[in-house]
Amino acid sequence: MQLSQNSAEKIMADMNMDDMPLTLLRPTTANLPADWFAKYKIACHKFMQSLTDSVEELAFINLNQQEFMDLLTGQAIPTNMSIRMRVPIFWGGEISPENMFMCSTFPHSQNIDRFIIGQSGYDAVWVPNPAKKIYVSAHTGGGGAGGNATEDRLAQMAAQIAASHGME
Repeated sequence: MQLSQNSAEKIMADMNMDDMPLTLLRPTTANLPADWFAKYKIACHKFMQSLTDSVEELAFINLNQQEFMDLLTGQAIPTNMSIRMRVPIFWGGEISPENMFMCSTFPHSQNIDRFIIGQSGYDAVWVPNPAKKIYVSAHTGGGGAGGNATEDRLAQMAAQIAASHGME
C-alpha cells in the first residue's frame, strides 16, 4: 500500500506544511559505506557554504551575526535548524549538498520524520522536496527583526564572505 498524492498532501497540510512540494519516489535499499558519516559531515559543510545564494530565506530565520557567519562558513548549524536529505540515504539518496535542504528542527524536521517513517515498507513513497535550499513555511509570520534592512545586511555579509573565500 502507499499514500495517494491527495492523502500525502493532506498529511502535510495537517502539519501546517501544505506549501511543501512532494516528490514520488520508489525507494531502493541502500548499503551505507563504512565512512558514510565522514562523507555526510563534508557534504553538510559544503552545503552550509553554498547558502550565500539564500539570503532571502536566511532573513526569515532571524539569525544574529555570529550564527549567520558560522552557518555560511560551515562552522555550525543554528539552534533549532536541521539539514535534511531530499531523498533519505536509507532510500537510496546521495550524500551530497545537492540532496540537502535546511528547515527548522521543531516543528518541521520532526514532522518530516513522522511523515517519512509513516511510509516505511511502501513500494512508493512521497518525500518532501522544497524548491529552495532553505524551507521556510508560508505559515511562518514575519521575518528577521528589521524587515528589509535585515535582508540587506545579510546580503552584504554574504557578499563579503563570498569575496573573502573566493566564492563569487
